[in-house]
Amino acid sequence: MTTNNRSFKTFPFAGMALDPIHVGTGGTRLGRVDNTIVRDPVTRIPKIPGSSIAGVMRAYTAMSKGKYPNCAGLGQPERDGAGGHCGNADCPVCTVFGFAKGIGSSGGFAGLAAFSDMHVLLFPVASQLGPQWITCPMALRQTGIAEFSELGDLPEQQVVYRKADDAAAQPSLNLGWLLLPVKTDWQPLSEIAQKIEALGIPGYIISRLGVVSDKLFTHIVNSNLEVRTSVAIDPATGAAEEGALFTYEALPRGTVLFWEVTCRNPKHFRINQGDVKAVDSPEKVRDVVTDANSYLEHLGIGGMGSRGMGRLRVLATKELADADKPGKEVS
Repeated sequence: MTTNNRSFKTFPFAGMALDPIHVGTGGTRLGRVDNTIVRDPVTRIPKIPGSSIAGVMRAYTAMSKGKYPNCAGLGQPERDGAGGHCGNADCPVCTVFGFAKGIGSSGGFAGLAAFSDMHVLLFPVASQLGPQWITCPMALRQTGIAEFSELGDLPEQQVVYRKADDAAAQPSLNLGWLLLPVKTDWQPLSEIAQKIEALGIPGYIISRLGVVSDKLFTHIVNSNLEVRTSVAIDPATGAAEEGALFTYEALPRGTVLFWEVTCRNPKHFRINQGDVKAVDSPEKVRDVVTDANSYLEHLGIGGMGSRGMGRLRVLATKELADADKPGKEVS
């Protein structure tokens, strides 16, 4: 068995929001905010769906490879056959992200890269000691940073905080509106901090790392989202249009998100009865995806981009090739 025969490999990624990020639900609803962001239906914690990541990364990869706009987007050609995905075996965009055939044609290719949802790993909250980055056992387990057995007993109504000079004199710490007693002797915290650091997360965030229970984390996140107000401008008068005021929420700047990209082995797939030529290993599939990271940092993800939202910096993980989760090996 060799690593070249693995069916797939999964690579971890972490990113930090340089601007607030708004990935909306697609409509307005009654509540304190008109335009809400996508949330996990069970935990109610905001997330960025994998479909949103895949779509924007495909477009940015097409830009970086000189394949925009034909190999980006829906890919359906026009009635006269012009446009659409090229579908060539040597196209890095079509092989990695998949392609659709023309109207009335069957088949296509599903692509070699699959994106998980982006989950909140570390959430920034204001406190009397400055910004703190908060996580919880559920977020650590979802990202594979810690197993359930490693976390032990976490106090329900306390915040576990890294022992530091400023925290030693603080018997309690406010996280937004919530004031919690501080606990500094929680055993798993040092190991968790080391694993988080391996994702490329800056030291100033790790030095302000706190852990709360799953129940408190949901309330802290939803109580400290950024909420903005906008109004449509009447072009004829240059003034606010009557009845056009609306509010929308976003993940705040500094939020650290975690996601995974599962890369299939190109040697196990064929396009138009021929071998895949654009990439030859799961690592090469990953490299095609990461070529779009600089576009993600400057052009962003989600909506409200013209209002200063969306930029996301992908952090450099240490020894990324060795930190992947090995896929099933086949002969």
